[in-house]
Amino acid sequence: MSAEFKNAGEQMKKNHASRSGEEGLALLTVVLLLMIMTVLGIAAITTTSLENRMAGFTRTGEAAAGSAESCVGTAVNIIQQTIDAGTLPAAFLDNAVPAGPVPQANGPNLQAEIMGQSDNNADTVTSVPPDTVAQVNTYVVNGDIDRLYAMPKAGSAMQFAAGYEGTAGGAAGGGIDIMYRIDCAATNVATGASSRITAVYACVATGESCQKRI
Repeated sequence: MSAEFKNAGEQMKKNHASRSGEEGLALLTVVLLLMIMTVLGIAAITTTSLENRMAGFTRTGEAAAGSAESCVGTAVNIIQQTIDAGTLPAAFLDNAVPAGPVPQANGPNLQAEIMGQSDNNADTVTSVPPDTVAQVNTYVVNGDIDRLYAMPKAGSAMQFAAGYEGTAGGAAGGGIDIMYRIDCAATNVATGASSRITAVYACVATGESCQKRI
């Protein structure tokens, strides 16, 4: 009997040791799985946060670019109406009702630039005051308009009312293209987001709309 009890006791010890080993392995497996899941969770959160930030940057950039683009459109309108009228319309001044985008103090200078009395003026979009200034949503948008030069309209005299002074020459030859550079900068002071657009337009004194060249 003692031998049987001894054998039974040894077998119980072996079974207990085996179960202890299995429990230790199971615990290690669970810990490893928890670590893997934790790493995957952190990675997913980080990726989502990065995607949200990138989407926010994209929206901010698009808003800034849209604000600057609206300034370019306004500048083209100012140029064309000033050419047609021979003077800067009072409706564009900031003391008009409703207020326009052109600071009153800068009206005479802008008119001289557009009408060719001050080609390649040294003022810039950061000058104080700028040629135009407007608030577009959360962006302050400054604009600069510079008349660059004038050149005969491209094409033959036959194409432009059969002019007699030569190819595209003279009043009957189709007139001239007046080149203007428009520089617009939109800035959100609170966030520091900004966008700047520069374009060159060709305008004529015949009531036609200005055409973008660059």
